[in-house]
Amino acid sequence: MKHTALAAGQPFPQLAVKSVEGGELTLGTPGSGFDWQLIVVYRGAHCPLCTRYLKQLNTLLSEFHRLKIEVLAVSADPLDRAQQQLADIQPTYPVGYGLSIEQMQELGVYISQPRSAQEAPAPFAEPALFVMNDKQELQLVDISNAPFTRPDLTALLGGLGFIRKPENNYPIRGTFK
Repeated sequence: MKHTALAAGQPFPQLAVKSVEGGELTLGTPGSGFDWQLIVVYRGAHCPLCTRYLKQLNTLLSEFHRLKIEVLAVSADPLDRAQQQLADIQPTYPVGYGLSIEQMQELGVYISQPRSAQEAPAPFAEPALFVMNDKQELQLVDISNAPFTRPDLTALLGGLGFIRKPENNYPIRGTFK
């Protein structure tokens, strides 16, 4: 399989995914009251590390919102598995489900085959985190091929606070060609 990651500074693809609450979520377009968007791609209900990460995200949500950053999470899980996991998390941010293989490939995330039907019913996305700025450009990208490596959310929050201050004039990093 050829893996192509999204590049920092490029426009983020506009993807519609189903929302656990009903309706659809648009990845790449911040909702009302926000000018940036943070998208956390998580592995799914079989992953206890994802559950812990999503819980921590929930505790920091007001800090992201203070920076005018909308927070979304999404997985390839079907609705029933997503709801099962989220019952424990009780997220106060929108969560999408049912990422297709084509959408995962468009996002450039690593995709894994389940080890068994008990782990997951279909191929799933490995963890990724994307932050879009007010121009809908990819400001930050973190893509992992395993559940053990993810950005520290407290450090991310501090970094985004620094980037968001106009006087810091912080550019999108990693764009050298």
